[in-house]
Amino acid sequence: MAISSAAWLLFSSFLFLSHGVLQLQASHHLYRDIKASSSPPAFQPYRTSYHFQPPKNWINDPNGPMIYKGVYHLLYQYNPKGAVWGNIVWAHSTSTDLVNWTPHVPAIYPSQPSDINGCWSGSTTILPSGKPVILYTGVNPQNQQVQNLATPKNLSDPYLTQWVKSTKNPLMAPTIANQINASSFRDPTTAWLGPDRIWRVLIGSKRNRRGLAILYRSKDFVHWTKSQHPLHSATDTGMWECPDFFPVRINANIGVDTSVIGPHVKHVLKLSLDDTKHDYYTVGTYNLNKDIYVPDKGQVDNDSGLRYDYGKFYASKTFFDGAKNRRILWGWINESSSVEDDIKKGWSGVMAIPRSIWLDKSGKQLVQWPISELERLRENQVNLPNQVLKGGLALEVSGVTSAQADIEISFRTIELQNAEKLDPSWTNPQALCSQKGASVKGRLGPFGLLALASKGLQEQTAVFFRIFKGQDKYVVLMCSDQSRSSLNNGNDKTTYGAFLDVNPSSEELLLRSLIDHSIVESFGGEGKACITARVYPTLAIQNEAHLHVFNNGTENVQITRFSAWSMKKAIIT
Repeated sequence: MAISSAAWLLFSSFLFLSHGVLQLQASHHLYRDIKASSSPPAFQPYRTSYHFQPPKNWINDPNGPMIYKGVYHLLYQYNPKGAVWGNIVWAHSTSTDLVNWTPHVPAIYPSQPSDINGCWSGSTTILPSGKPVILYTGVNPQNQQVQNLATPKNLSDPYLTQWVKSTKNPLMAPTIANQINASSFRDPTTAWLGPDRIWRVLIGSKRNRRGLAILYRSKDFVHWTKSQHPLHSATDTGMWECPDFFPVRINANIGVDTSVIGPHVKHVLKLSLDDTKHDYYTVGTYNLNKDIYVPDKGQVDNDSGLRYDYGKFYASKTFFDGAKNRRILWGWINESSSVEDDIKKGWSGVMAIPRSIWLDKSGKQLVQWPISELERLRENQVNLPNQVLKGGLALEVSGVTSAQADIEISFRTIELQNAEKLDPSWTNPQALCSQKGASVKGRLGPFGLLALASKGLQEQTAVFFRIFKGQDKYVVLMCSDQSRSSLNNGNDKTTYGAFLDVNPSSEELLLRSLIDHSIVESFGGEGKACITARVYPTLAIQNEAHLHVFNNGTENVQITRFSAWSMKKAIIT
């Protein structure tokens, strides 16, 4: 959950406290009593066409993605009353392909003492019987964060449109004895079942500035006991929101169930840092006997290390898709526009494209790639021939719907020995990208794409590479430069960056960008680094958006492959 309890109460106490304590299954009536917000304006140049978002209002964390009886479920935090955070319910949509979505009535809303002041983030777990269950954070009348259980009312319904809360809620709560911070105890993970037939689950927390993944155990999924020690903790990281803990196969790009343990897997611990709004992760070893997680040597245990996405991407959650043996990642793309503009346009927040996620062959990091189903929306393919792109040139791409497109391009560098030397002090990729944006001429780079560009290039979102000569290897920098993305200076136009673990002397540099009106979601090095930009151009909208391939370096680069597709609109009702 990305917002503090104090902020939530400011927005929502007027709504939910007036209802008092409701019967367990009466929360659907609560939703019908909520007055819907006014309709968004008719002209919507920034609404996405194939990223998930509801017709209006605020969304944030993806809560409990799962697959049940062949149907994909996305549960997420949603404000039915407006485009700002507050009044949060668990909204619910289903899909058969992760691209086109049908909404249902929200699954959970405040209705019992253990959640009357808020139904915050959580996760789904599929029990061995095949029954899905939800663990979620509620806020009780004392404004304490506690953990609750909900189960489907009708298991024969593949759409799971009705959920019933346990009469034993809350199942986990802060007490004086357990020394849990009652205002920092939230977002239970998907639980895993050990070989000892004991369930385990993590809850995000902190003690002073130390982030904690508090571990609980249960034999029946109802009665939970807190472990004497956390699964893992790290100094000076602050509150750990939305933790995620899962195994990944070694030397395989397939997913495995969350409960899989053994020598053929490593484990990943992802944390969402409340202080910086960054999701970071480490790869390591889970010691079941001691119930501790140890990051591998060389892993950086804070957000200066590995991140799923180095742009706008937070509160992510994965699930195992047993139908296709893959692990899928969902993430929330938060806004760069002002609150005032969000209210005017009538909505805030979008979900990133679902990504398949697996362990890189190096064993040191994860790789991500948009789900293959997305390619069904491709049409009107445009290819460019293999060619040399001379330094200082920009090539406009025609024939593609530039505001709604999927682009793949590969570069080969020709004169690597002429790369600029890397200053040893350049250790922060975001700072380096800010210092050396797309308009700063280099040697090998910047070269890449100018997305959502206006006719005269007054507006542009540049996604590009630079290559430096390090002490003993070449270093590839990937940047997403939003500094010229909009003439509206009320937007957040932060530039993002990441170092890319590829060797340009033997590998081509692959860039894929998904452009969707106000999103440029980019994947570098076949998914080794991802950067999502949230942009609001004033000129480069709809048919006035243009796309260019550019090289602002002094050295030539070779385009070895270029394909672009216009993207059809997904059905998201």
